[in-house]
Amino acid sequence: MRIGELSRRTGTATRLLRYYEEQGLLTPQREENGYREYGEHLVDRVLQIRGLLEVGFPTRIIAELLPCLNQPREIHLQNAFPDKIALLETELARMTERIETLTRNRDAIADYLEAIRVDAAPADVVRGSAALAEK
Repeated sequence: MRIGELSRRTGTATRLLRYYEEQGLLTPQREENGYREYGEHLVDRVLQIRGLLEVGFPTRIIAELLPCLNQPREIHLQNAFPDKIALLETELARMTERIETLTRNRDAIADYLEAIRVDAAPADVVRGSAALAEK
């Protein structure tokens, strides 16, 4: 398939797909005319790359992990070297910290929205809600 089709199937801009190539994350085949040919397997690969980027992995780490990924959501490390284990432990800790920060921010925004909705509600709606709660 050509890059346009890969772009449509993965929802990834062609410019971003070329960037993935530059970073060594994708390797299309070259046809005799020099055109890039993207194999079917690259659809899942692009989705894996996007998923890893979304959770905060930098491309240099993704490049190290991609050879270990066979299917989406499966990591197969043969000969798990200490440096790979340390790398994954560091990234796991970084993700956990990011999740905790996002959770705190989400909760603060939810509390803020709840407070302003109560303050912004017309008095008769608030009284009506209180009357319903009493029943």
